[in-house]
Amino acid sequence: MVKRAVDLVGALLGLLVLSPLLVAIAALVKREDHGPVLYRGVRIGRHGRPFRMCKFRTMVVNAERLGGSSTADDDPRITRIGGVLRRYKLDELPQLFNVVAGDMSLVGPRPEVEGYVRMFSPEERRILDVRPGITDWATLSNPDEGALLRGRVDPERAYLEEIRPQKVRLQLEYVSRQSLAVDLGILGATLRHVISRVARRLVGNPGIPERQGAPPHVR
Repeated sequence: MVKRAVDLVGALLGLLVLSPLLVAIAALVKREDHGPVLYRGVRIGRHGRPFRMCKFRTMVVNAERLGGSSTADDDPRITRIGGVLRRYKLDELPQLFNVVAGDMSLVGPRPEVEGYVRMFSPEERRILDVRPGITDWATLSNPDEGALLRGRVDPERAYLEEIRPQKVRLQLEYVSRQSLAVDLGILGATLRHVISRVARRLVGNPGIPERQGAPPHVR
């Protein structure tokens, strides 16, 4: 109950404070190619229940029909404004609506598409015991999957072999150790990462994203 209360208050406050930014981004996405502002992809949530996760659309219309779920930074399906939104994680902001609706939490394992969930082992299915979230240890440990997949001949295979194993391991650890203190620590680390990333960009030194917020033994 406490976690849900924090989620609801945090999401509503975030939507209120960020509303001018959300409107501006929506206008830019619409202006890009006059397509839909939001992408509402089906993801698997708590207890295996499907839901539609909201994001600002960063790819061409009908992108799912043109390629796989794993997306590299150099994917030709990404629009011009979409590349900017992905770089600063601004495309994730509409997921605050999913938090208000109860499909997601502020903190929790990132939701996956059904195809990846079908790959879960019996132990890995424990990830579905909690609500998926906007950010978690796996997100902080590897904040730029697109950059890692850039230039790969088969981004889907690279994701499954190089990124997914650590992601699943950290998500299982979160399920075992979740608490309000852990959630607040992850939220704080996420905010610090976003602010530092923007600051590095403004001074012309993007650098390498610092890995923050993960359990000490996996940093």
